[in-house]
Amino acid sequence: MKYLFLLHANDFPEAGTPEAAATLAAYEEANDAMRAAGVFVDCEPLQPASATTVVRVRDGETLLTDGPAAEIKEQVGGYTVVDCADLDEALRWAARIPAAREGSVEVRPVRARVLA
Repeated sequence: MKYLFLLHANDFPEAGTPEAAATLAAYEEANDAMRAAGVFVDCEPLQPASATTVVRVRDGETLLTDGPAAEIKEQVGGYTVVDCADLDEALRWAARIPAAREGSVEVRPVRARVLA
């Protein structure tokens, strides 16, 4: 079953700093372990929340808002998709991702597509 990990963090290190290099290395280590185990599907970092555009359609009118959908301190900074045997295995992998130590990792099962 596929699981989506939403990687939440309060702050992200500035690019080009030793902290950013260490953080990137920690993510690569976790990703490499998932690849070696055959559960890795995909992952990418996201642009900062300030680059967000929220789209809502109300009464047929499209409304656009700049910035994140919610004003919260912790923001989604990236995602990972894994294909694991069960939730327990997915949770073990989520615990190895640096965001779990710095912020949180939301683990969400991917719903199977229903064809009509």
